[in-house]
Amino acid sequence: MVIQSKSKYTQFIKSEAKRLGFLSCGVSKAGFLEEEAPRLEIWLNKNKNGQMSYMENHFDKRLNPTLLVEDAKSVVSLLLNYYPEQKQNDEAYKISKYAYGADYHQVIIGKLKELLFSIQETIGEVSGRAFVDSAPVLEKAWAAKSGLGWIGKNSNLLTQKVGSFYFIAELVIDLDLDYDYATTDHCGTCTACIDACPTQAIVAPYIVDGNKCISYFTIELKESIPQEMRGHFEDWAFGCDICQDVCPWNKFSKPHNEPLLNPNPDLLSMNRKDWDEITEETFRAVFKDSPLKRAKFSGLKRNINFLK
Repeated sequence: MVIQSKSKYTQFIKSEAKRLGFLSCGVSKAGFLEEEAPRLEIWLNKNKNGQMSYMENHFDKRLNPTLLVEDAKSVVSLLLNYYPEQKQNDEAYKISKYAYGADYHQVIIGKLKELLFSIQETIGEVSGRAFVDSAPVLEKAWAAKSGLGWIGKNSNLLTQKVGSFYFIAELVIDLDLDYDYATTDHCGTCTACIDACPTQAIVAPYIVDGNKCISYFTIELKESIPQEMRGHFEDWAFGCDICQDVCPWNKFSKPHNEPLLNPNPDLLSMNRKDWDEITEETFRAVFKDSPLKRAKFSGLKRNINFLK
């Protein structure tokens, strides 16, 4: 089968995305992100990225995917739900829900490669690159531009009737498509995320100071956690979901149906004592393919000891 019109290309890509299990798919014209450029520059100049120095690299590429993919025409943004059906034991130290299952990079990159293969097989010679949170691409900005949601006051992408518990990925391709329109902001006067953050990391609506975020301290920070933060983490040992858990739009979250993102049963049953006594052997067994590998056993132990 060969299809030959822009609207049919777009329709085909969106139907394939749905077949592969993506929550939604939106498309934007590839180009320079004019609105985001000054915001990113100010955020970096104020050192809101903390020790995440990689955020300062490839500034131009981060704002313009045509510098990443030769002759890029379209940015296809995709969302993959990760909201779990079962949660951790209430007595346990907490980890972010996105880390319950297998490493999402591997899960999503496989789907993106299959999507690109389907595009090439059905449409013809199309070149492109897949991106999953591992290259200088502003995922949330492109998803918002593609109409998949709006950037909320907690700086996460929010979607009506869906919430925000999803991964964002992109396929940048050299194919003209029908482009979607950005949606409107539906945060209104709500300040639930700002009020709930125990470290006051959301310093103003839509602005998160990475230096104060629990996720930053428990994942990105490689040295000791500052003592002044003790008592403010509310038992979060890896990442933090507080600003998402309190968001009214997340009352619409529904469990995902991706088996690879299902948690190891041992994770769900672990209590506080199990976490306190966790060995490197248990860590490797329970979190074999998990995003927790990024913190390593030593990082997780540091976080747990800090919470005691």
